[in-house]
Amino acid sequence: MRLIHTTLFLASALALTACKQGAEPDAAPADPAAGSPAATASVEAPAADPAAPPAMDKPVATAQLQPTKDSSVAGTITFSVVDGMLRASGDISGLKPDSEHGFHIHEKGDCSAPDATSAGGHFNPMHAKHGMIVMAFHHGGDMPNIKADAQGNAHVDGPVPSSVNAGKGDAFDIIGRGLIVHADPDDYKTQPTGNAGARLACAVINKAE
Repeated sequence: MRLIHTTLFLASALALTACKQGAEPDAAPADPAAGSPAATASVEAPAADPAAPPAMDKPVATAQLQPTKDSSVAGTITFSVVDGMLRASGDISGLKPDSEHGFHIHEKGDCSAPDATSAGGHFNPMHAKHGMIVMAFHHGGDMPNIKADAQGNAHVDGPVPSSVNAGKGDAFDIIGRGLIVHADPDDYKTQPTGNAGARLACAVINKAE
């Protein structure tokens, strides 16, 4: 008799427990990231410094290349400060297709002679030997050769020797000097010209407006 009562009591308790569980809605699984500062905080980009100058080229000088006698070579070159270094860029037309040409800053900003010999020799304030710009010795006016495409156009984008500047008004300033495109490529070894041949175009380097 006692066994029967005990059995009935356990059965009733189990039934009540089952009813209570069925009456409760299923709980949403806990989100381990919920409430975490790392998960809820938004990541914001650092605010730009309004006083910082924009990262861009700064034009400091320009040169309008004009053809010499019996030449059709012309173009515009801009000298800019890029990452603290002087650089020449621009476009030149009228060259022979697929040709290569010496390209130098010359000592005088004088293009009056029909063959541009009035511009003098290479700009050389350090009185160094002529050579490639990456060599230990080179003129202040030595720059990489320019190369024309199949249409005779050349895009220039190359370094200027670090020994010179534009706008300081000292002996190393290129403003007021000449810029020459030669008929032949510079061999970077023949002294003092690189055997670059005749002068196809000449310009005076002027301070940028």
